[in-house]
Amino acid sequence: MTAPARAVSRAVLIGGIVCAVAACGTAASTSPEAESAPGHVRGDWREPASYTYTLRSSEGERSLLGTFRISVRDGAVVKAVGLDDSARSTVEHAPDAVPTLGELLAELEQARRDDADTAEAGYAADGHPVRIVLDWEENAVDDEARYDITAYEPANAERTGSTGDTTDARRAT
Repeated sequence: MTAPARAVSRAVLIGGIVCAVAACGTAASTSPEAESAPGHVRGDWREPASYTYTLRSSEGERSLLGTFRISVRDGAVVKAVGLDDSARSTVEHAPDAVPTLGELLAELEQARRDDADTAEAGYAADGHPVRIVLDWEENAVDDEARYDITAYEPANAERTGSTGDTTDARRAT
């Protein structure tokens, strides 16, 4: 085999390996419609219809800033409590801006589709998101978003799957 043929062969092999490795990272991806729908799936985790969580939204110039305790029922936010002044203002003036976990994951996927400079997430062992960091343009000022998710609790019936206990998870707020 000639030197140019070996170089081409090596380039094709390396390109194939790079493509195979890159494909591994997209295996869990779902359609854009599924990303924004209640029941969003990541690995073994499926967004339940009802749950509560605490969201700390920071960075950037956005209306959704502050710390919130959020209750979701039937895939929609039914209660949001602002835990600081900024969050209380958001709940008062723009309650529809408070997201479900599925909406946060849809924002992450949209940032990835839009080729944002940063679109990263961290996940708990069960698969629910615990951190989402977005930066659409590295050199732009105040277009960043950081979401830290804590105190995630699926509704009791969904968590246990067998008790039938439908105790309102909002008791923790």
